[in-house]
Amino acid sequence: MKTARLPMNFIHCLTVSSLVTVAAPMSALAEDYRVGSQETLPAYLNDRGVGIPTSMFGTYVEKGELLVYPFFEYYLDNNLEYKPEELGFGLDADYRARYRASEGLIFVGYGISDRLAIEFEAAIIDAKFEKSSDDTTAVPAKIEESGTGDVEGQVRLRWTKENEKRPEFFSYFEAVSPQQKDKLLIGTPDWEFKLGSGLIRGFRWGTMTFRAAMDYSIDESKLDLGEIAIEYLKRVTPSWRLYAGLEGSQDEVSLVTEAQWHLNRHVFLKLNNAVGITSKATDWAPEVGVVLSFPVK
Repeated sequence: MKTARLPMNFIHCLTVSSLVTVAAPMSALAEDYRVGSQETLPAYLNDRGVGIPTSMFGTYVEKGELLVYPFFEYYLDNNLEYKPEELGFGLDADYRARYRASEGLIFVGYGISDRLAIEFEAAIIDAKFEKSSDDTTAVPAKIEESGTGDVEGQVRLRWTKENEKRPEFFSYFEAVSPQQKDKLLIGTPDWEFKLGSGLIRGFRWGTMTFRAAMDYSIDESKLDLGEIAIEYLKRVTPSWRLYAGLEGSQDEVSLVTEAQWHLNRHVFLKLNNAVGITSKATDWAPEVGVVLSFPVK
């Protein structure tokens, strides 16, 4: 139950007094951008800056930067699809359950270079399940479980940097470790893997990202089409960014929106909201958290 990025060594700047070509180190450009200057980066980087995209919506990590993001997420679903067979009760038939969960998570990301980043995420979850009134199997009427949720890591690689003629191309690999194997709702019985790639293109009216992935579960020995997403990010003021995206896999698609309030160059607030637009997607999943940025030499 889960829901959520470049440039050359030198770029050209436009001065106020005259059109002059100026060469500047990337570190200086990144520093200027962080304090709110929109003049030092080309228009296609205005919304996101120079960082590598992370798995967190609209969030990027730069070389030598450590991101720490503690956040809270809530899940409300009045028609969660399940099979009694998946819960260990034999019948291979689809039913719809009532599901509620609250989850506390911690995300850590680090930019190893301007092309390579790593990240780690862990969760603690409290989940409640009420089976369908049409389900006459031995599935318990109510199931409540709590404990460790998903524990996962990612490696993210930027293959090409965006310039005036081409988009950025990036890839990512994710591994989810087994957790709570004996629990029906929150358990991950075996290793799960994801391999995906994406494109980013910045415009004066906003930044578009398209990404897609494949999933593999050792428990099911099955390779599936994973998440596909189309995303939009716009920096509307030096302090505020707005995000919107369609994300889903197969017949579970959600509309995700987010507002980011950048209090300063080291702290910003994320207010996220996901609404299911297909019946099998989670009905509602709000998220709130604070991203902390630390320079690491």
